Amino acid sequence: MKFIGNVLWFFTFGCISAALWFLAGIIWCVTIIGIPFGKQCFKIAKFNMWPMGKAVDTYFGASFFGNLLWFILGGFIASLLYWILGLVLRITIILYPFGKQFQKLSKITRAPFASYII
Repeated sequence: MKFIGNVLWFFTFGCISAALWFLAGIIWCVTIIGIPFGKQCFKIAKFNMWPMGKAVDTYFGASFFGNLLWFILGGFIASLLYWILGLVLRITIILYPFGKQFQKLSKITRAPFASYII
């Protein structure tokens, strides 16, 4: 069932969203200072391709300043948009699983330096 869900996710939401995160990662990696942020964009893009059957866990430790800077530079807006879209999709019955995935993406975009994928 996860395979079918991932295929449907990829062709409806995942492909476009992952491509945009990959493009953001390339833009971040143009400068030496932005490479850590670009790596996080690539991690989000990879998770965005096949999110069904995976979980996001967060731990807050030494990456506090990276997460704070990420949150200020746009992580808050991305996380809020993913969370709202997930809420809207969860209201419908058919798109409920996709809403659940968007809310997982909201969690990883809020603090990617402190998140890892299980």
